Amino acid sequence: MSKTGLFQEFPEVSSKQWKQKIQFDLKGADYNDTLVWESLEGINVKPFYHSEDLQKVKTYPFSGSRKWSIAQLIYAGNEAMANKKALESLEKGSESLVFTIPSEQIDFKALLAHFDGSIPIHFNFQFLAVQPIKNLMEILADKATDIHLNIDLIGNLSRSGNWFHSLEKDHAILEEIYRLTSKNPSVHVLGTDLSLYQNAGANMVQQLSYGLAHAHEYLAHFDSSETSEKQSSIGFKVAVGSNYFFEIAKLRALRWLWNSLAKEYGIDQDCHITAIPSTRNKTLYDYNVNLLRTTSESMSAILGGADTVCNLPYDAIYHKDNAFAERIARNQLLLLKEESYFETVSEVSNGAYFIESITEQLAEKALALFKQIEKSGGFLSALKKGGIQQKIKESATKEQQLFDKGKIVLLGTNAYQNPQDRMKNDLELYPFVKTQPRKTLIEPIIEKRLAEALEQKRLDDE
Repeated sequence: MSKTGLFQEFPEVSSKQWKQKIQFDLKGADYNDTLVWESLEGINVKPFYHSEDLQKVKTYPFSGSRKWSIAQLIYAGNEAMANKKALESLEKGSESLVFTIPSEQIDFKALLAHFDGSIPIHFNFQFLAVQPIKNLMEILADKATDIHLNIDLIGNLSRSGNWFHSLEKDHAILEEIYRLTSKNPSVHVLGTDLSLYQNAGANMVQQLSYGLAHAHEYLAHFDSSETSEKQSSIGFKVAVGSNYFFEIAKLRALRWLWNSLAKEYGIDQDCHITAIPSTRNKTLYDYNVNLLRTTSESMSAILGGADTVCNLPYDAIYHKDNAFAERIARNQLLLLKEESYFETVSEVSNGAYFIESITEQLAEKALALFKQIEKSGGFLSALKKGGIQQKIKESATKEQQLFDKGKIVLLGTNAYQNPQDRMKNDLELYPFVKTQPRKTLIEPIIEKRLAEALEQKRLDDE
């Protein structure tokens, strides 16, 4: 901080002087043992950070947009109902839409009826086919809105253990989709889903490195093809957890890592980051605490530079549809944007000693792991060998043990339980890991919440 105005009256205090003062106040207790803690990523977090810490940090340009949009998640099983819900959501403050498309028989004309063409639309397709995309392009031919198809072949393989069809057919369909959309610069084809890794228990370094290696598979595949001009159209879906400052740093590190990788392919376009609260720390009992968690996580997403933020209703893990919970989730983001001025402070993390230091360490560790993955044959090879799955399991087990010992606290679940809570009759969705034995090409990566075993016991005891 420059010594101007009132600050001229105060002497500068070095990092060494601060540490000496802290050690004196500890009255003999060890500084490192008492105040320095290690994160799940192996980063030692100090009790204070100083401007001197930034002298050791490389320049990580924050290129995130000041503008971020509030998105509404909508399941499009019924086109007419989904359309009605979408229009109502837009009237009540949503600025973009995220449709989950479950079937190839989708009627896009009915789904997108009465749209003015200026609303960014994101899709999560639960299938891979050319004809529905062709139908969509025809309907949107005269509209200039941004369309994010989020086609993610590798994400489906990671999640389900299988390709949509086969490796060859999936890539052939993807290339055909590129050809269909090549004349429309507003259509962004590729998506990379990092949320799976977080919700399965991967630490932040793993999330970043796996996400980067995941995206690199697409860049490498299209590098020499005739569709390479559009390979820059890529987005990342990121799950945001409750480690507030680390999550801010994670998104900043992701953008820097992407830009570093993109330069190697001559790509000068930034990535699009869609952020959504993690499900890993969400709870069935004392579910209102989920509101506090999602508020903190949404704040991290915004300050970390997400372009689109989707909030998660507090009862999303056990209710199919709840208009009240969805309204509250949307209003959380509206309050942050319009009453807390988060629309104008998205770069507030720039220059924050702690966040800059953590960003640098996350990025460096993730880059080192990314290089290891590439040296060993790439992300797909590591998936097929089971190395990615094993590392995520190890990280998830470590986190689960901390939760079971009470060192990771979820209020109302493993601390301060309300014994009067009853949830057995409120479950519309099965909130636990489902086991469906089937033949897969690789071991799928399974999402699991920290509280599942404890909650299953409480349900049994009701």
